[in-house]
Amino acid sequence: MNRTLTRAVVTTAALGLALTSAPAVAGPGTHPSTAVATATNTNAPIKVKLTVQGPDGLLFKGKVRTKGHHVTPATGGSYKCDGTNGGAHPSAVPTPTAALDDAARKRGFSWDGTWYPSFEDYFVESVKNVSGGSVAYWNISVNGVPTPVGGCQFKLNAGDQVAFTWTAF
Repeated sequence: MNRTLTRAVVTTAALGLALTSAPAVAGPGTHPSTAVATATNTNAPIKVKLTVQGPDGLLFKGKVRTKGHHVTPATGGSYKCDGTNGGAHPSAVPTPTAALDDAARKRGFSWDGTWYPSFEDYFVESVKNVSGGSVAYWNISVNGVPTPVGGCQFKLNAGDQVAFTWTAF
């Protein structure tokens, strides 16, 4: 194999490994190994604070009531986005991309992304018609920390601060 093809294969494998092996939940003072399972509904609606920051300023800021569900980006298609993606959680939970989808539907703006079946997750490509294009991407963070997995795999807790931030390469 030539070097470019080898590099592409290695990069794809590393990304796949990172998305499938990283912890899918983080919160103040919690560690996945010390998390305690509860018998309550893990996908009960919660309120989170969502911020969408574009290259030229704030695109959205507000409280969003959300839970894990099928999401539908502007170009169509509908896929589950409930934390069970990629086996991240055994039952449905609220997720960042579901929160973005809920905010977009309730506040009348669009978001778009590409669904990757191998990761069972979206790569968010635009919010409110602001695209990352070839120079930037939409970074997802929760409580100021970038998510170690995709936005359909990360579990949100009530009161979390979720941010989608246009980030230059």
